[in-house]
Amino acid sequence: MAYTTIDNPELYFQVKLYTGTGSELAVTLDGDENMQPDFVWAKNRDQAEGHRIFDSVRGATKFLMSNNTDTESTAAQTLKSFDSDGVTIGTDADMNTSSEKNVLWCWKVNSSTASNSNGDITATVAANDTAGISIMSYTGNGSDAQSIGHSLSVKPYVYLIKARGYSSGGGWQMFHQDSGAGGRWQLANEEGFDTSTTVFGNTVPTSSVLYVGATSSTDSSTNKVSENFICYAFRPIQGFSKFGEYNGNAATDGNFIWLGFRPALVIIKGDNSEHWSMYDNKREGYNVDNDVLYPDDTDAEGSSDDIDFLSNGFKIRRQTGLLNDNEDYIYMAWAESPLVNSKGVPCNAR
Repeated sequence: MAYTTIDNPELYFQVKLYTGTGSELAVTLDGDENMQPDFVWAKNRDQAEGHRIFDSVRGATKFLMSNNTDTESTAAQTLKSFDSDGVTIGTDADMNTSSEKNVLWCWKVNSSTASNSNGDITATVAANDTAGISIMSYTGNGSDAQSIGHSLSVKPYVYLIKARGYSSGGGWQMFHQDSGAGGRWQLANEEGFDTSTTVFGNTVPTSSVLYVGATSSTDSSTNKVSENFICYAFRPIQGFSKFGEYNGNAATDGNFIWLGFRPALVIIKGDNSEHWSMYDNKREGYNVDNDVLYPDDTDAEGSSDDIDFLSNGFKIRRQTGLLNDNEDYIYMAWAESPLVNSKGVPCNAR
């Protein structure tokens, strides 16, 4: 399938900064086009509070935290609703303390769901093939190497799974195309690529299904019998998203990574015992000052000058185990603007 460039990425992904008020708050996205989000990742920038992940398939007020293996929580005063151009935040202290700074990373998926029975396990799926995003809710059957339909037309390059109702062994499990299905990345810790278990059935996704459940019954973190799971899957879209790998050069003049677009969000993890790192186009919004948050940790926002956002990708600015040792690093990136749109119009650097 040939990819079509997304000329206006803000229809499908936006970053939003807001300051808490302590009262119920309607947060409107900044883009020129309205976008009703279905997948929202939230973080308090000022305090050591957890990263909270919401989606419309599970429903507003329900969240999981990327920085731990805790079970799903329901809190009425967190994200109260997914709105036509943003969200409504309640009075929860971690998300809406007066004068504290917060960030939302928001994806448009699909406000409606459908049943997908293409695989061994039937899933409830909200998918947006144009943006290359699928959210799957499923119940495990406890068997090995089971397939689940993802409702995308091309195989996902990244997918992320979390058990909703138990924490032991139920941490965030990530498949990344460049690492393969013979192991896992774990979002909630600092470990590198773990080859000790095959939680994805040792089988890579296809254009119709992805796989869960270890090839031997020693790990239930993606397919425990009768357990409810949520899965977020992504495929690359020209001008909008890219998922890849680079090898650090351990130099102060770090690598340039070509994306084909000016990024709005970049997430990076090395095959070492360092944090995951997260950068976006709003914090602080200019080079050389792109502030870091750690998806696996509650830390407040850091201020080191790690990375530049360019018109066609990103460049690593320093030698650090976080981004630039003699290690392999995976990345995930979403766009602010394509380098060249479908009409041949180029974007500018920041």
